[in-house]
Formats: sequence, C-alpha cells, structure tokens
Amino acid sequence: MKKVLFLCTGNSCRSMMAEGFLREFGNGSFESLSAGTFPKEQTHPLAVKAMQEKNIDISSQTPKNVDEFLNQEIDSVVTVCDNAKESCPTFSHANELITWSFEDPADATGSEEEQMVLFRKIRDQIEEKIKTLL
Repeated sequence: MKKVLFLCTGNSCRSMMAEGFLREFGNGSFESLSAGTFPKEQTHPLAVKAMQEKNIDISSQTPKNVDEFLNQEIDSVVTVCDNAKESCPTFSHANELITWSFEDPADATGSEEEQMVLFRKIRDQIEEKIKTLL
C-alpha cells in the first residue's frame, strides 16, 4: 500500500480535501494522510460541507502537525500550497515530493454562500489533481 502525505499550512482545508479524495478514489491502494506545518485546531466546517456535496465525509479527520510523520516512511509527499512547500521539512524516506499550489479557501470572505464558491472551486481543482495522480 502506497503511503501519501498531503501537506499544507493549517491542515484544515486543502490537505484535508486531498486526503479525503485519495481515500475515496484510491480503492484501498493508498494510505492517505494529511498534516500541516502550523495546524489549526479543527477541520474547517466549510471544507467538510464542500466535501459532503461530493458524498465524501471528512468530518472525523483532525489537523495534525507534520512533525508526527517525519520518521515514518512516506512514499509521496504532496504539498498543496506554496507556504508548505517553502517550510516543508525534509522527508528522507519519501520517494517523491510533488508540489501543487492551490489558493487557500479559508481566506474567503463574505456570506457563507459566497465563501462556498471558493471552497467548491478549490475542492474541484483538488479532485482533478487526485484523479491525475491516480
């Protein structure tokens, strides 16, 4: 089973969505993980809502610090934002480092529905990248 770690700054939106998509689409061939360089306290509720619209439940995923994974053998480390790429620690056991750059939906402003426009956009971009990865 290939172990993939998705990494972003807060581990509350983008990396959580990527973890959920790979778990859903990977057909049991992947161990899908996510972490943040400065993890938030909880998964962003609008990320959970956006993924529920795709029938993927990420509500039980919790933000984790990247340090938890430093000594683990990881096949692929995928950074999903430029901040994580720049502050990503060295994973000496990783076979590959993949860099994706997505806008942070947590920065969205306005009403919940206005914020959901950005969450859906980023969710759909991540979904396409995961399908390409597979």
